[in-house]
Amino acid sequence: MTHSDGQERGAGTAPIPPPRGLVARALDSDIWWSFKGSKVTVAAAAVTAVFLLGSLFAPWIAPHDPFDLASLNLLDSRIPPAWSEEGDARFLLGTDDQGRDILSTIMYGSRISLAVGFASVVFAAVLGVSLGLLAGYFGGAVDSIIMRIADVQLTFPAILIALLIDGTTHALIGNLNRERSAFWVLVLSIGLSFWVQYARTVRGSTLVEKNKEYVQAARLIGIHPVLIMIRHVLPNVTGPVLVIATINLALAVITEATLSFLGVGIPPTQPSLGTMIRIGQDFLFSGEWWITFFPGFALAALVLAVNLLGDWLRDALNPKLR
Repeated sequence: MTHSDGQERGAGTAPIPPPRGLVARALDSDIWWSFKGSKVTVAAAAVTAVFLLGSLFAPWIAPHDPFDLASLNLLDSRIPPAWSEEGDARFLLGTDDQGRDILSTIMYGSRISLAVGFASVVFAAVLGVSLGLLAGYFGGAVDSIIMRIADVQLTFPAILIALLIDGTTHALIGNLNRERSAFWVLVLSIGLSFWVQYARTVRGSTLVEKNKEYVQAARLIGIHPVLIMIRHVLPNVTGPVLVIATINLALAVITEATLSFLGVGIPPTQPSLGTMIRIGQDFLFSGEWWITFFPGFALAALVLAVNLLGDWLRDALNPKLR
């Protein structure tokens, strides 16, 4: 073959395109196109992002520090919003009974509510997925014990389970450590009340996956069952788990707000959205409506936005709806 023939063949060969990056593949995926095509989902994501950024950077962007006792003044208590006749330009949404700025308190309160929500969802997901994998993969007595416990827990409302665990934990640790441990007690209470959904979903998917050829082949070559569950079965059940986790985040925030509203959640010294609503309820009938309205509105907006994202994610990950 001559040199000119080699040049002609080389010129006729199409160049191999460079490998595409992760971002480029994500922007070309069906999920991204589904996200962009839904205005409601984009709006829900924007609202969720505002809450996340506002709570994350609250120490830097909040107008006031509601936890700095030196800066609080009782003379500034129960000031109406800034646009009212008796309002003060320093406090856009007014102040509460202790003189704390409502807008700043919402930012810090959202931080606590979202932290409890994320931590409890992670705890519930890890516990539920682990138990679901064990029940589905091994079956027999292991499956029966785990599923019977799940069936018993499903007969009680999640808020009742959380109240029971919260009360039992505080009775064991005593009232002296109540404020310091309130956050982790809430995470434990909410997480233990939500693990059943993950366990039942993962168990059903594991029962299907464990009979497939790739799992049987992994068994034949002697791979340990734990490695089979983690490497082969778990990646194929993450889709439903992500959907449940997104929806459960909203439920966890609502549950935390309910527990704090009932007085068994975050202490008033570090109020979450639920604690702020409970404080504002005492002044609702005396005309100070803003103390409970704005935290309640923020809670409703956050939960609605996360729920809408969960509904979109459920549809986007369902291949039958593509």
